[in-house]
Amino acid sequence: MYDYDQVTAFLGKWGPFQRLIFFLLSASIIPNGFNGLSAVFLAGTPEHRCRVPASANLSSEWLNNSIPLEERDGRQVLSRCRRYRLEALAHFSATNLEPGRDVNLSQVEQEKCLDGWEYSREPYLSTIVSEWDLVCDNDWKSPLTTSLFFVGVLFGSFISGQLSDKFGRKNVLFLTMGIQTGFGFLQIFSTSWEMFSILFLIVGMGQISNYVAAFVLGTEILGKSIRIVYCTLGVCIFYAFGYMLLPLCAYFIREWRMLLLALTVPGLLYIPLWWFIPESPRWLLAQGRVQEAEDIIRKAAEKNHVTAPDVIFDPIKVQDLNSQEQQTYSILDLVRTRNIRSITIMCVILWMVISIGYFGLSLDTPNLHGNVYINCFLSAVIEVPAYTISWLLLQYLPRRYSMAAVLFLGGCVLLFIQLVPTYLSVVSITLMMIGKFGITSSFSMVYVYTAELYPTVVRNMGVGASSMASRFGSILSPYFVYLGAYDRFLPYILMGSLTVLTGILTLFLPESYGAPLPDTIEQMLRVKGIKYRSASKSQRRLKYGEENSVILKNTSL
Repeated sequence: MYDYDQVTAFLGKWGPFQRLIFFLLSASIIPNGFNGLSAVFLAGTPEHRCRVPASANLSSEWLNNSIPLEERDGRQVLSRCRRYRLEALAHFSATNLEPGRDVNLSQVEQEKCLDGWEYSREPYLSTIVSEWDLVCDNDWKSPLTTSLFFVGVLFGSFISGQLSDKFGRKNVLFLTMGIQTGFGFLQIFSTSWEMFSILFLIVGMGQISNYVAAFVLGTEILGKSIRIVYCTLGVCIFYAFGYMLLPLCAYFIREWRMLLLALTVPGLLYIPLWWFIPESPRWLLAQGRVQEAEDIIRKAAEKNHVTAPDVIFDPIKVQDLNSQEQQTYSILDLVRTRNIRSITIMCVILWMVISIGYFGLSLDTPNLHGNVYINCFLSAVIEVPAYTISWLLLQYLPRRYSMAAVLFLGGCVLLFIQLVPTYLSVVSITLMMIGKFGITSSFSMVYVYTAELYPTVVRNMGVGASSMASRFGSILSPYFVYLGAYDRFLPYILMGSLTVLTGILTLFLPESYGAPLPDTIEQMLRVKGIKYRSASKSQRRLKYGEENSVILKNTSL
């Protein structure tokens, strides 16, 4: 068997070449952090109420009482979507009647905001919500905007792997970074919500494709020992750094078009990386471009100050490897037997719920008590220890119990939020951050755990199917946040309950820690709690007869 890692072992594990690739590819993930969650501020909903035009000719007293009160979060506040009928108020004002004393306001007819809305300038100067009045009857458009971004992520997941397999990891990486930056820049000139949303969808396609290309390129260039650190800490930590930059930029730039400009321009800084990041030698070998792959490894040897052998890749061995026929498997193999079918269903549920919890909590930070920018920054900072803890758990503890523990932690604290009095806002925010810590830890661990459960022959398809379920979860997550408009604690109750139930479900998955990776479906670890039938007598008899015939044949030879 042709072993790429063994052939390139002379480069060493952590030389200047590996360090350069590690940090440059990790840095390419930073824009994904602030672009992926930019809707938190771009689509933020400021306080608003119905506009009362000056042509209504109302006295100052009636103007101050033109908006009815409604109960929200246990408080009496001005209605966002209704006002008293202006014709009636103008009549009362003209006849010098006083509100509350001469007129019972509860009996005055109400109407919709026929003249638009007045928006608070705090904490946002403008958002797409205030730009295109995405409130009241149109408030469904705000979560749909974010969902369309994740629809783009879904489409990008479909095509990114195929594009990188056909055109190369490096080409797709820089192409999709250009798409993310270019179409993000075009969003600044949006003239309607529809135009903004369509462009946002395309940005989502570029965002995930860039992420996947960088992820694959790093795993294929770096050695085994560095590969694990890159996948768990490198990519994830730099994504969190990008996430931290989002509230910092939004704090100083509170107009959505200028904020979007500040978030897209840094993409131009990555153009020079084209001359520093090489193509994947593994991909070049798979394409039969042996000389190009060898040139890259020789340059890497020069950077690491080591001497490369005269012939690194034997063209004949590479050609023989690529010409070998491999048995093909289809998506149906993920549900063919009871065991793999159970694992597939459980992984799909697991990924979807984790994605709902992660993006739901990330998008809900503007609705928390306190400063929206500080809350968002804390939500980003908490991811750094979460990724670090998940890496340590993967190194030293069983997968099943580690996953269940962090899911139980995240889910239970979210359920406790509803028990905290409203005046203890700091406690509520702390519990929310602990919940985000648990769910983020599980998000980092589930990639490795899922890859270990599936056999080599269908591992890519298994992880891909689970990842697709995650995309559907991210599409649904804005609507969990949207439910908070009806009941402030409903999103936390739903996300907490689903997370706890998923933690219980995880306990039924097989334990993969310390076990060799399965190569075939028959070698897969068994799901707990399922009875597996032994082979029937006829099957055992047939197998016994086949073994005897093989023995007789061998002895006759």
